[in-house]
Amino acid sequence: MATITTPRLHLTPFEHSDWPFFRSLREDRSIMRYMASIAPEKETRRLFAARLTAPHVFVIRLHDNPLPLGDIGLQISAEHRDEADIGYTVVPAAQGKGIASEALRAVCEYAFNQTGVKAINAWVLADNAGSVRVLEKAGFVRTQVLEKAYEIDGVRYDDWAYRLECGAA
Repeated sequence: MATITTPRLHLTPFEHSDWPFFRSLREDRSIMRYMASIAPEKETRRLFAARLTAPHVFVIRLHDNPLPLGDIGLQISAEHRDEADIGYTVVPAAQGKGIASEALRAVCEYAFNQTGVKAINAWVLADNAGSVRVLEKAGFVRTQVLEKAYEIDGVRYDDWAYRLECGAA
């Protein structure tokens, strides 16, 4: 499995020792408010187990600090091998510091140069202004607005689709 290095960051595959971090992400309401309802621990463990074997999923850390700051993952489409979906999460203490932007740019470059992917898609809730900024700063273009298409805890949100094509950034 790949490791990605940027000027500030070290992106590494998930390891078993990352479980407490992953669990804390998935139980943090300030993070999950833009992703999904907080799941029971059994479901969170299932998601974590999938992360352990996923080929393009990374924990985000600074070079000089082993403390995880977030995660980012690329899911290559089984039907359209030249397309992938991307998602990322950064802990509140690391938000607004360019961590997500740097990690996103690095994983997109990795995808385009190492995996044969030609386009990357991302979905973000319209209410998630920080993530919208991260995507747009990286060159992603909004391609679709899905009104009230995503539900979290009984509330429906607009879901925005973004796309970055190889050579567009």
